[in-house]
Amino acid sequence: MRALAWHGKHDVRVDTVDDPEILNPRDAIIKVTATAICGSDLHLYDGYIPTMMKGDILGHEFMGEVVEVGPKSTLQKGQRVVVPFTISCGACYHCSKHQYSACDNGLPADNQDIAQELYGQPMAGLFGYSHMTGGYSGGQAEYVRIPFSDVGPIVIPEGVEDEKVLFLSDILPTGWMAAENAQIEPADTVAVWGCGPVGLFAVQSAFLMGAERVIAIDHFPRRLELAKRFGAETINFEDSKTYEALMEMTGGIGPDACIDAVGLEAHGFFVDNVIDQIKASTFLGTDRAHAIRQAIIACRKGGRVSMPAVYGGFVDKFPLGALMEKGLTLKTGQTHVQHYMPGLLQAILEGKIDTTFLISHTLPLEQAPEGYKMFHDNQNEVTKVVLKPGMETQMAAE
Repeated sequence: MRALAWHGKHDVRVDTVDDPEILNPRDAIIKVTATAICGSDLHLYDGYIPTMMKGDILGHEFMGEVVEVGPKSTLQKGQRVVVPFTISCGACYHCSKHQYSACDNGLPADNQDIAQELYGQPMAGLFGYSHMTGGYSGGQAEYVRIPFSDVGPIVIPEGVEDEKVLFLSDILPTGWMAAENAQIEPADTVAVWGCGPVGLFAVQSAFLMGAERVIAIDHFPRRLELAKRFGAETINFEDSKTYEALMEMTGGIGPDACIDAVGLEAHGFFVDNVIDQIKASTFLGTDRAHAIRQAIIACRKGGRVSMPAVYGGFVDKFPLGALMEKGLTLKTGQTHVQHYMPGLLQAILEGKIDTTFLISHTLPLEQAPEGYKMFHDNQNEVTKVVLKPGMETQMAAE
């Protein structure tokens, strides 16, 4: 089959690789009909996430048609399913509490030592996201093996376009959980750092949860314009000082809740950010944490900070004193996707949530390397790239 493989920093290629096989009775194989490039895939592209190996198949946002099932799978051939990016067993202590991204069994035993050493405990497995998270082949491919297929995938009704439901795999539940972790109350003002896909879904989710005002912060004009469509006020941090603008917009109090949807590759010419970049380039640090620092400093006393953004390692200059002295609550974590998928699917079917606005480009799988470069180099115009295996054949036939 054809699949997008990682070969090093800024080097991804569509290779011919072995087809996946059923390895466990709970497995299923799906034929991918749509897969997307996630903002966190760019962390792999930029070489920030450790334990990647040449030939690793990328992609954790995907859906498709079931073509083969193990004897203990609950799926049936021919069903259309969206697959969560988290690989979770459904039976351990954490899964029983719907904390699927903390699953004890999603990681193969021989991969758990890496996460144990770095984070203290292993997390759930993830598709296409390094050997630290299981070394599982991802979904930017023609076919994918789905472990624990009786727990993860959600069946999609006939007649619903892929583009409407594809983002149930990751970014829609992530934006929703980000807003939920912000514990939004009626009349709240919520600030969202980053108007990428997760940030935009967090904006939409915050309004659905009852926020009175949402303030979206970014420097890409088109992304800020998308946030405005949902009713958000905006701050372009290249034109205004974010902290001062937030204080002015909130009467000197600060937002009730702050959401960091930026993560470890924060942009902008700020002193702390420049220092972080120097440290990262000289291997004295890993993450650029400007957004989370700013969110903590700007949040009102007694407020809530939600951090759905990806961070991979260590940071310094963390405002721990402000977090404590201001009495802030910080909630974070990989998304418990399986927990949110049914409710969000129903909201999509009822027209309460729009997802298709985000898609800026649809490309054949064979053009995935170009899609990565476009997304990496032009994040103003390229908001979301969807890849379609077999699209090139269909285009040729037409």
